Amino acid sequence: VQLQASGGGLVQPGGSLRLSCAASGIMFSFYTMAWYRQAPGKQRELVASITSDARLNYADSVIGRFTISRDNAKNTVYLQMNSLKPEDTATYYCNAIRQHFGAQANYWGQGTLVTVSS
Repeated sequence: VQLQASGGGLVQPGGSLRLSCAASGIMFSFYTMAWYRQAPGKQRELVASITSDARLNYADSVIGRFTISRDNAKNTVYLQMNSLKPEDTATYYCNAIRQHFGAQANYWGQGTLVTVSS
């Protein structure tokens, strides 16, 4: 199983970035996909998630600015980040999770760094 995250970088406050996470080795369409982030010295937190039937969930701090989406044909989940703020600076991690017959499958990507700074 591999979750390959990309799209991070340095952006000015107010700018935009789109993160991508390409999955392989899993039945992608059956998984809830999520983006988490972890800033230095802080705990990892959920940013956004999208279930297999496209139900969405967002952290309060990103509502109205970030949009999560998925393309099951490409086994890829996206995070469109607009109106970025310095406090969005973190390493962003892709997560895939599924409950199946009482067992949980939970996978993490390697992370991509987002730095919001002028």
